[in-house]
Amino acid sequence: MTRWILLAGLGAVAGVSAVLCAGLGPSGVVFPWETLGETASLIFHEIRLPRVLVAILVGMGLAVAGAAMQGLFRNPLADPYVLGTSAGGALGAAVAILFLGGSYVPVLAFCGACGSIFTVYLIARQGTRASVEILLLSGVAVSFFLSAMLSFLMYRAGQNLHQIIYWLMGGLWNADWNSVSTGCLIIPGVIVLVLAGRELDILSLGEEEASTLGVDTERVKLLLLAVSAFVTAIAVSIAGSIGFIGLITPHLVRSFTGPQHRSLIPVAALTGGLILLWTDTISRTYLSDLPVGIITAFFGAPFFLYLVRRRLSG
Repeated sequence: MTRWILLAGLGAVAGVSAVLCAGLGPSGVVFPWETLGETASLIFHEIRLPRVLVAILVGMGLAVAGAAMQGLFRNPLADPYVLGTSAGGALGAAVAILFLGGSYVPVLAFCGACGSIFTVYLIARQGTRASVEILLLSGVAVSFFLSAMLSFLMYRAGQNLHQIIYWLMGGLWNADWNSVSTGCLIIPGVIVLVLAGRELDILSLGEEEASTLGVDTERVKLLLLAVSAFVTAIAVSIAGSIGFIGLITPHLVRSFTGPQHRSLIPVAALTGGLILLWTDTISRTYLSDLPVGIITAFFGAPFFLYLVRRRLSG
């Protein structure tokens, strides 16, 4: 019952926040119940509203992927990018910027992010199974390799370098209704991860223990990896690399829900959406549209250190 009350409360806060954030902006306060002129209507419906919805969807995706990765790897430092998703997406975006004149950046970023996960899984797979330890180590290695390729492209980028750097900072400047349509693909991924919460709880005990309890560990791992990678790839393709949402949100939420993933994942989804929504709103309203990835890192790193210190002292 407590979980449903918490979800209902967060849902109400998210709805109110969406309306408020869509009304706020550097050009003034605009709300849909007011009589809007042509310019105000364009600002609200074509610029602010899709950006608000994209922020919620991307924040949801990163938060649930982070929760799933932390449970799968039994590692509180795991995040949505632990298997090279961010590096793969960045490399794909850089290729689009350099060789396709900036066209198809979201498409190639998505392909790069998914390709990195596929590569990591193939490297880590031994026979019919892939251990989480080898997956984690393979993800780190592939991430470094893709980052090296990205650095080479940036070195050769010339006048296109600023576009690549701007994309790497992470932001929602290009959000439109097409981005909203793409972002809606995150919702089925969230639902799948919520439904897999019981299996994730059991898998968190260890693979041997999970097997003795009747869980098909390889099927569950593959499902979690595939869905988390898909959700993260969608988020990266829309907004670039936005850090700390997926790392911090699950830690923040556990203090209210406990470790059970059936409660943790949906609450983390709403919390992650709210965090990114308000961060982006503050950025575009008061900080001259500073890349939101900079803000999440600036505040996220100290907050994460606080959580670590509290965990150690506890």
